[in-house]
Amino acid sequence: MALGSRIRTLLRLLLLLTVLGAVALLSAITTIRLTIRGRQQTMPQLVGAPLDAAQRVTGELGMVLKVEDKVFSARFAPGQIVSQQPSPGMRIKVGQHVHVLLSLGSPRAEIPNLIGTSLRAAQITAIQRGLSVGGVAAMPWPGSENDQVVAQDPLPRATDVHSPVVNLLVSLGEPPPAYLCPNFVGQPMATVRRELEKENLKVSGVTSIPTTAAPKSTILFQSPPPGSKIGPDAVFTFQVAE
Repeated sequence: MALGSRIRTLLRLLLLLTVLGAVALLSAITTIRLTIRGRQQTMPQLVGAPLDAAQRVTGELGMVLKVEDKVFSARFAPGQIVSQQPSPGMRIKVGQHVHVLLSLGSPRAEIPNLIGTSLRAAQITAIQRGLSVGGVAAMPWPGSENDQVVAQDPLPRATDVHSPVVNLLVSLGEPPPAYLCPNFVGQPMATVRRELEKENLKVSGVTSIPTTAAPKSTILFQSPPPGSKIGPDAVFTFQVAE
């Protein structure tokens, strides 16, 4: 066979292999796209539907329905879906969670005044009124006793209530006393240490710094800094002239 014929034959084979490869790649891409689309569903409209019906619809589509919270609603009857995420019409993957809020119907419980009671008493009162206690935060509060409710959300007798949950702020008692930190810079370390010991304040560390700008053992820097607020548990550190 002539050299020219061999080259033409090789070129034809190369072209044929290229075409076959392109067809195989296009087929693979098409298969992947069909597979991905086959694992997606269109999100149905659930708002207004009863919970059992919404669970049945989402279950048939391979979705997982999750009730995030229950809220009061004058628009929807108890047990109906108030809102949903993802929104209707969106394309979502099979097995994805659908998050909904469930209606409790119109508000029926009047929010009681829990301020001034103990946390335990507030919890009992809330349950008796068909409510529950949600978040409880605690902090020192002037003029209050330990474990006393000092604030609540919603406020007592609130009418625009969206959830049967009451959040409380509870007192840890009187705040610890606070003082302005004195300025000890320039004073002898031994004198300052004695003054702090009289007040039952602690010195955690003293570091010596070589310098000729101040007499030996004179305080150069302090922590907490002068003028800052400190309490009875304050701990001091100093840098002194060596």
